[in-house]
Amino acid sequence: MEGVQKAACARGNAGRAHDSGAVEALLLLRPTGLGGARGYTVGMLEKLPEAIGHALHGMRAGLDKIVFNTLGMRQGMASIVLESVAFVDHGPMAPRYTADGEGLSPPLQWTGIPAGALSLVLVVEDADSPTPNPLVHAIVVGLPPGEGKLDEAAIPSRESDGDERLHVGRNSGLQAAWMPPDPPPGHGAHRYAFQLFALDSTPEFSNTPGRDEIFDALQAHALASGLLIGTCERPDGTAKIPTTAPAGPLAAG
Repeated sequence: MEGVQKAACARGNAGRAHDSGAVEALLLLRPTGLGGARGYTVGMLEKLPEAIGHALHGMRAGLDKIVFNTLGMRQGMASIVLESVAFVDHGPMAPRYTADGEGLSPPLQWTGIPAGALSLVLVVEDADSPTPNPLVHAIVVGLPPGEGKLDEAAIPSRESDGDERLHVGRNSGLQAAWMPPDPPPGHGAHRYAFQLFALDSTPEFSNTPGRDEIFDALQAHALASGLLIGTCERPDGTAKIPTTAPAGPLAAG
């Protein structure tokens, strides 16, 4: 089983101009048949020719452009310990949490929230997307500081309605949902930055806040931050690995 995980997703091994991330994603959007802001999703990048992934190999947004590194915090940076039972820091994420599987949001837990924190914000970005700025995969605001965790599939996704109590922001696919990792074949390993911020207030966010709105609030109210990196890679452009065995015996050649 470990070999399957590695084959599938390793097959796995400056801050403000970023609701531009949604604009960049329009190059990859395709209609889903749903209405409203949830009516589009980022195109299935695993279907891109491997040669394109190789050609774009040097084009990456960069870790220096994720919120964690552009916020300019002087104190409290990296003081929150953010972890997951599903993957280790800088380790591959199982297909269950990517576009190669169910595409669920992974479980997260944290410690080290400062005493003065009144709310938490989670932002997940792809630091290696072949775009000028990282693509946003998830935003959650208003998390209670004493909760200490997010369960698996808590953020809405294509296979889960998620936890209805969560206030979910807008990803780069223009959805209030978890956008599962879906890197282009041959582009190399992508680093998905799970970033947690503790705030000294509970800002009044819009219904589906985007990256710019979040960034403004964090600049004004962030007390501490934490960072966890999960990776995903499609080095050979192979098709998705089936999650179930064939129904019957293989036909004789």
